[in-house]
Amino acid sequence: MDDGQRTGGGDAGSTLIGLLLVGAIALAARGTASLLPASVSEITVGVVAGIVVANIVRPSVAFEAGIRFASVRLLRLGIVLLGARLSFEAVVSTGLSALVIILLCVAAALSLTMLLARAFGLPMRLATLIAVGTAICGNSAIVATAPVIGARSREVSFAVGTITLFGVAAVLVYPIAGALLGLNDEVFGHWAGVAVNDTSQVTAAGFSYSDPAGGVATIVKLTRNTLLGPLVLAIGLAYARSQGPMRPAGTSRWGRALQFVPLFVIGFLLMAVANSLGLIPSAAADLLGEASKVLILLALVAVGLGTDLRSMREIGMRPLYVGLAVAVAISLLGLFLSLALVG
Repeated sequence: MDDGQRTGGGDAGSTLIGLLLVGAIALAARGTASLLPASVSEITVGVVAGIVVANIVRPSVAFEAGIRFASVRLLRLGIVLLGARLSFEAVVSTGLSALVIILLCVAAALSLTMLLARAFGLPMRLATLIAVGTAICGNSAIVATAPVIGARSREVSFAVGTITLFGVAAVLVYPIAGALLGLNDEVFGHWAGVAVNDTSQVTAAGFSYSDPAGGVATIVKLTRNTLLGPLVLAIGLAYARSQGPMRPAGTSRWGRALQFVPLFVIGFLLMAVANSLGLIPSAAADLLGEASKVLILLALVAVGLGTDLRSMREIGMRPLYVGLAVAVAISLLGLFLSLALVG
């Protein structure tokens, strides 16, 4: 994020003022989201609220230090703690068929998004965010990838909005489509688990169909989530390679790569490994998971507060076209593979 690469500026007092603003909006977003359908997450509400405040109220520069702190430091801490919610045991429990479906859909989502992005002239950083959001776990993947590629606040906001829009539509459409197609619970659960974006949306779609389908969808989705760390690591390495000419003399390829794979990504992976090995008690994992949700909500509110709608107009509707095309393609591929390998 362009305004998220700097954390300096302002003393502790000005940082606190900005954090109080971010916290107040986040608290309001969480309360509002609890009154809305399950498909509308508190992160979506928080980002929208932050954008509204930034572009209508226009907070003074006194709040900037706290907003930057939330969008960088709190975000990275939240991503590290997110690892405590993941377990590689979920990968094993889904079985080989589910893993094959997941890997094929993830690869297809990434490849197709990048191809369409070039065709539509979409900025590569924005395309990368849409790709990982569609392929892995919606908003969590977007906020984890953004610092690695230096994404701008407006690009993060666009990606979150695009992924959320089609995720909400999926919650409404999938149960109806599943019933019309006569899908059994196992097939529908796999389909929703690989094709719907955000975890909350997968849960909503799955359990709207049936309790057994909801259980399968949740497990498949958690398996997708475990790919977040390796994917962000791979993106960091690829980004490092693309920046090759800028490498300082005497710096190895791995040394350059580490510049683009921040410590918070390593921390996320270590947390996931520790949880998978049973080193984190379940009660502690739940607590860390909830803390992660709060920190990521605060960070995304800050991203919203750093978004200027006037600059977003330069991109236009192209991200929505790309997001729609990828969502439809992955939905059809996921349905075909689920019927072929599970049904």
